[in-house]
Amino acid sequence: MATISSHVLDAVIGSHAAGIRVQCFRRNSPTEAALVFDVHANEQGRISETVEIPTGNPSADYELVFYSRDYFLNKHLPDDGFQIMEVVVIRLSLPDPAEKYHIPMMLAPHSYSVWWSGAMPEAT
Repeated sequence: MATISSHVLDAVIGSHAAGIRVQCFRRNSPTEAALVFDVHANEQGRISETVEIPTGNPSADYELVFYSRDYFLNKHLPDDGFQIMEVVVIRLSLPDPAEKYHIPMMLAPHSYSVWWSGAMPEAT
């Protein structure tokens, strides 16, 4: 099984985004998605979930949905409620069903930065 993990960092307070809600969906078609997991980050702002890649659709795309608005509303920042980004959606593929896919994120109410922290496949 593949593993999807993330470490979400709160760029406002300079610490972990403990408790942020993260969902993962498998995009079976452009109009159909299936929930794979729905979790909250631990005290270190981390999630790690195994994902079974269906044999009938190994090329499906996946979406990670980070609920940034809800997270920052609970932080009671000075301009509470003024966020135009309610969620951050990262679309990715999982080409190797045995690989670990780590997607770290730095998050603020009005911006984010995300990257993939993994090994490049060897050239054949």
